[in-house]
Amino acid sequence: MAKMKVAVIYGGKSTEHEVSVHSAKDVCDILAKKYDVLKIFIDKQGLWYLQKDCSVKVGAEDRPVSPIVSKDAHLYTKEGQQIKVDVFFPVLHGAMGEDGTIQGLFEILDVAYVGCGVLTSAMGINKEISKLMASFYGVPIVPYIKLKKTDKYELTLLKEAVKQLGYPLFVKPVSLGSSIGVTRVEDPKELEEAIKEAFKYDDTLLIEKGIDKAREVFCAVVGDYQGEIHTSLCGELKSANNAFFDYEAKYNIAGGCDMYIPAPLDATLQDQMRKASYEVFKALQGSGLARVDFLISKEGKFYFSEINTLPGMSLTSLFPQLMEASAKKYPDVLDILINSALARKEKQKQLSISK
Repeated sequence: MAKMKVAVIYGGKSTEHEVSVHSAKDVCDILAKKYDVLKIFIDKQGLWYLQKDCSVKVGAEDRPVSPIVSKDAHLYTKEGQQIKVDVFFPVLHGAMGEDGTIQGLFEILDVAYVGCGVLTSAMGINKEISKLMASFYGVPIVPYIKLKKTDKYELTLLKEAVKQLGYPLFVKPVSLGSSIGVTRVEDPKELEEAIKEAFKYDDTLLIEKGIDKAREVFCAVVGDYQGEIHTSLCGELKSANNAFFDYEAKYNIAGGCDMYIPAPLDATLQDQMRKASYEVFKALQGSGLARVDFLISKEGKFYFSEINTLPGMSLTSLFPQLMEASAKKYPDVLDILINSALARKEKQKQLSISK
């Protein structure tokens, strides 16, 4: 019997391009033991390649490939080969991958794909929309002010407005991950530069109230093919060298963070955050997988921070480790995600497109 053909897509036109490739390497290695894996790399210009090995560079043996709308195929190579894919497995982080755009393409191609759909992805990557949804369903959020690049604002008046939030503040792009463009602001003099930094990456930003000495806690979520939502034990990351868990601490500094899985939490608080993760995932109509991030104040109150609908998936990432700590082996989780994608596609086929 022929193996199921799974196309793993990674790279992309995103500031998280390199992180995506790192994730994809481990996912491809695990899936290759059971499936026929196609390694599809998207470079920073948006061009697609069928790679021999996952890499940020296009090698001599890598072939250009294009997605096509066809009854019998989903990919088309430069040499004229048409390839039918059973499931697309996006391992794309951030813009043009986690924001509903690639999911929209999969819908047009009429193929099964792993993870959340178009609407969930678009809402999830937008920090304001996801916060509003979380708050509507009773999950606590921190106060914030939204600012668009086109807004005409007076810096002095803005500084007065943010006084109500209190310092420290966090200024962040509304639709990016991996702490890119995020600045901790301790003093009003730092606000303008922080705004400029965030606007490098997005035309909308949030100025959030900082939680003094906040703990950063995470929960993984998996939606299976039967529609059940499973939450993991919580994990915690502590930055060893930085004021907060920024990009440098995550990826570039050796020993930049300490990881605790499961997190040293009171059982009641952990249960509350697992329930909140479930509520946020359900509210956003999530499917497949996500990681939900929280902040805990020194008083022990938790706040929803953000949801990642395509979290880091390398073996050293939080998502697989959280699932492993919850007695779910990572290869089994990947199987669940693929089966969930296939089941969702079958349900879609049952819907009428005619009156």
